[in-house]
Amino acid sequence: MTAGPITREERALRARHAFDHLPQPLDALVLFDDQYILYYAGFAFFPTERPVALVITREGERTLFVPRLEREHAQQTGEAEQVVDYPEFPGRPHPMQQLGDLLDRLGVASAAIGVDHDGYPSVMGYDGPALSTQLGGAQIVRVSRALDHQMALKSPAELALIRESARWGAYAHRLLQDATHAGANEHEVEAKATREATAAMTAALGPSYRGQNRWISGATALYRGQIGPNSALPHAMTTGATFQTGDVLVTGAGAAVWGYISELERTMFVGKVSAEQQRYFQHMLNLQDIAFEALKPGKTCASVDEAVRAYFEEHQLNAHWRHHVGHSLGQRIHESPFLDIGDERVLEPGMVLSVEPGLYVPGLGGFRHSDTILITQTGMELLTDYPRDLESLTLPA
Repeated sequence: MTAGPITREERALRARHAFDHLPQPLDALVLFDDQYILYYAGFAFFPTERPVALVITREGERTLFVPRLEREHAQQTGEAEQVVDYPEFPGRPHPMQQLGDLLDRLGVASAAIGVDHDGYPSVMGYDGPALSTQLGGAQIVRVSRALDHQMALKSPAELALIRESARWGAYAHRLLQDATHAGANEHEVEAKATREATAAMTAALGPSYRGQNRWISGATALYRGQIGPNSALPHAMTTGATFQTGDVLVTGAGAAVWGYISELERTMFVGKVSAEQQRYFQHMLNLQDIAFEALKPGKTCASVDEAVRAYFEEHQLNAHWRHHVGHSLGQRIHESPFLDIGDERVLEPGMVLSVEPGLYVPGLGGFRHSDTILITQTGMELLTDYPRDLESLTLPA
């Protein structure tokens, strides 16, 4: 295995350094988002209506607050200094009241507290009071943007996992491409590629390997319904289509490696490519190349999107624009910052982002490559490695 899990020491350091990223001094953090909880305390779980929270004091001490059914899970796999559980939701008293009592015992119930949400968000029918109503005079401050900035600056260990994900995503994509032909079924091709890639990755990474990501399981390659005319729907859903000669295909591939993922997408064609399809494919390549050139440390996220949109304007392609250039990623399939004209945050070395400007032509198809890149000291590095050219992505009929 070329990359191992994030160490307990790195997660503990993250928890202590979280306070360095905050816009004002705070005494504690209370976090409900499962991805923050994984990032700071190593506990990977499926969010349900039962609240789970992570409390971090300024000294870096972490307390996981979980329902009784998650106690052993949190103790065995989490890395918090203590685990406190409550019986059940909605229960009596309500879990938010019990969380308020915990904060009182920790001595921060009347302190300045940073939160991602003022109480547990509405998940699977959850309903409950705001956390602020359970505390005696605490100052509640939203801190998600600051914590997202910390998450966006990937460590060497995180980058190693993302590189490993990119390697296996490309492997899965190759299997997907090789199995695709006119007359084949979307479900069968996706299942075959994902099954074989996951088996190969699991064997190569060894028995200790864990995916720990709730968006991707194993090494995955799929179409997600972006086949033929439906490829013009950027977020189409799987229909179980049969591939036909002349189809435009938009793919997606990645792999979960100890909580981290990458993004690889390609536009492919079944059989001979029409002149119109070639034209839009070349525009798509040009748009991605413009984005690659614009991605430099010190530049704003907005400036990348502006450069790409200028090409849309120059070539009268605005009718085929649907979305911004890309987004950060790592643990989440989408993270911030975003390569969008409304995001003035500055690109910094260590940020990992997708680059996926697309063109969507109703009745014809969608044209989108996505690659995962790293912002370096001087520019960007391509982390995904897969052919981009038309010849390599044209399949026999």
